[in-house]
Amino acid sequence: MAGEIADALLGAFLAPVAEGGVSELHIVHTQFVNMVTQRPRVVRMLPLEVVEGVAPAGKHDVLPLYEFEPSPEAVLDELLPRYVRSRIFSCLLEAAASELAARQRAMHTATDNAEDLIRTYTRLANQARQADITQEISEIVSGADALAAS
Repeated sequence: MAGEIADALLGAFLAPVAEGGVSELHIVHTQFVNMVTQRPRVVRMLPLEVVEGVAPAGKHDVLPLYEFEPSPEAVLDELLPRYVRSRIFSCLLEAAASELAARQRAMHTATDNAEDLIRTYTRLANQARQADITQEISEIVSGADALAAS
């Protein structure tokens, strides 16, 4: 499923905007933090933001005397779809884990509420039964006193 979603998104990103393409891709998903906390999250997928962490070149830096094959463009063309698929798959997994955690929490709360209701209604039923028994005993004792008095 992540592959199909990624293919559709990449197709929309690579298509010209005039033909219905898009200029940016963002994913909105639920980030799983832990069993109690899940957060909505927006992730910018494309275009990628390149962050350069290389120190500026000095006077004595030696340039490499070799070239890489395939070219950086070919490597990027191959890795970009894989990157998008893996990010989408990761987002789907986090969303599934978040949903499972929310369901478990809801079921736990429902179970606790049901146990409270059972406990409350059991007490009410026992009190009503005890009141009926007490009333019957009072009527029997009253009847026995009335017979003894006559």
